[in-house]
Amino acid sequence: MRNAWAPDGGSADHWVGTALEHDDDHDDGPEAEAPDSRPRLRTVFISDVHLGTPGCQAKALLAFLKAHPSDRLYLIGDIIDGWQLRRRWFWPQSHNDVVQKVLRRARKGCKVIYVPGNHDEFARHFVGHKFGGVDVVEDAIHTTADGRKLWVLHGDHFDGVIQYAKWLAYLGDNLYELTLRLNTHLNSLRARLGLPYWSLSQYLKHRVKSALNYVLRFEGAVAAEARKRGLDGVVCGHIHRAEMRDIDGTLYCNDGDWVESLTALVEHQDGRLQIVQWQAQPAKAARPAITPQAVT
Repeated sequence: MRNAWAPDGGSADHWVGTALEHDDDHDDGPEAEAPDSRPRLRTVFISDVHLGTPGCQAKALLAFLKAHPSDRLYLIGDIIDGWQLRRRWFWPQSHNDVVQKVLRRARKGCKVIYVPGNHDEFARHFVGHKFGGVDVVEDAIHTTADGRKLWVLHGDHFDGVIQYAKWLAYLGDNLYELTLRLNTHLNSLRARLGLPYWSLSQYLKHRVKSALNYVLRFEGAVAAEARKRGLDGVVCGHIHRAEMRDIDGTLYCNDGDWVESLTALVEHQDGRLQIVQWQAQPAKAARPAITPQAVT
């Protein structure tokens, strides 16, 4: 199966191979691993990176990965935005650096599991294969250190728009991209005025009642299916809203995104789960902010 998004029609294994050819065993440059006093995490879950789009915060993700070594790394869909790349090719060096960082992490012993989403659905043709040490799977069951079984999936199968009106999903994607562009100009102006960052798209989502109802229905449906499968909880992405809460006795976790919220779900060595929000700052000053949401 040929890669649907690559402009030269190259296959996914060829694309990964190309990335590996440019990788090496030395972490030099701005994304080099720096000594860190923080303990190694058991697991990191990230999704909705949207590599291949101007809105992707690739440099922030590189800083986060550098500061958070882990035994396992789950990539839960929409890591590469094939929808946008089909329309317009955008692939700066920082996006390639993210791919190389993940491949290097896998080579150094981290177990990397990739669950494709709807924006990188081309990778679903390669479920069951391994590329550069990265396992491509449809979904996964993750067992925490304290014995809880969590269903890991992207979540787009619970989105009625994606399943039954994909044209509307494409339209919404274009509108979201436009909103991000407007947001960039707006925040450039706010920065000149000495005002903090403000997200136009998140403001619109929270103000529109139908959007909030959509989120609540999505969360409830995913949690209900995990419960039906006899699992303790679920970890997903897709809706770009970091959340961790109990829904009728089932733990619902969403790791957010790396376009606006810059969030990930992490598991500590004792099985404790937390949502981490990375503050995009200059590399020397960058430090994560742990949200109060935690399940022990």
